[in-house]
Amino acid sequence: MLTVLAPGPLTTVQDRGRPGHAAIGVTRSGAADAPAAELANRLVGNRPEAALLEVTAGGLRVRAGRTLLVAVTGAPVPVEVDGRPAPFAAPTTLRAGAVLALGPPRRGLRSYLAVRGGVDVPPVLGSRSTDTLSGLGPPPLTAGTVLPVGDLAGEEPFVDVAPVGPPPDRPVLRLLPGPRRDWLDDAAWAALTTQEWVVGPDSDRVGLRLTGPRLGRARDGELPSEGLVSGAVQVPPDGAPVLFLADHPVTGGYPVLAVVVTADLPLAAQLRPGDVLRFRAAGAAPSRGLGSS
Repeated sequence: MLTVLAPGPLTTVQDRGRPGHAAIGVTRSGAADAPAAELANRLVGNRPEAALLEVTAGGLRVRAGRTLLVAVTGAPVPVEVDGRPAPFAAPTTLRAGAVLALGPPRRGLRSYLAVRGGVDVPPVLGSRSTDTLSGLGPPPLTAGTVLPVGDLAGEEPFVDVAPVGPPPDRPVLRLLPGPRRDWLDDAAWAALTTQEWVVGPDSDRVGLRLTGPRLGRARDGELPSEGLVSGAVQVPPDGAPVLFLADHPVTGGYPVLAVVVTADLPLAAQLRPGDVLRFRAAGAAPSRGLGSS
């Protein structure tokens, strides 16, 4: 088992999420930076469905209850075992009683701690993921939380280290036109894809609130609530876009102007308040009304 000594600002249990429940208003959730989480599981030889810890802004300290194999990936952080430096993005053995500590990330926001066998909390709707919006799954970790280690290990790992570069300083995210593109004027699309945007302080796993030029509407009124996907860029009445992440809700009546391509969502997951990003159209700029209904 692992005992949490300090959870840092926010540490949750995550896996590949709970797909297939959008019709009842349950989002997929799961690891915000899925490739980083998958790499951590591969480094310790876990099966793909094994749960692990998503650590936001570092600060996690855990004690091993027995000898365990662990790996840390995602946003690069200083890793220590009993106060001594340990490798990042490489398998590390914790002896019984050893304390693993993660410092703050030098760049990026979310790091992942995998333990061989997986974190064995009870699944809800087929997933062990914490959904911070709905409250499904285990609550965010607190000091004193004891996490059982499961049996979702596969073959013994054979990779010694997986060098992965840090997230880019000013990422550019590719966009496709959203289903309500026609609700916003032409200038809104141009501004979205040419201007810089800054991540606001009230951003989290639900979404990133962005500051920049106001995006104007071509229509008045509101829409019925609709489903959306991770990466949806929604524009509320104040004209400040919101980029939704893993724990997103339904639309709440606001139009979705664009959707970030899936391959770029890990970059969005590593953005923190104050970071600057840009969007660009994936392919030719769309005409008004694409995808409207």
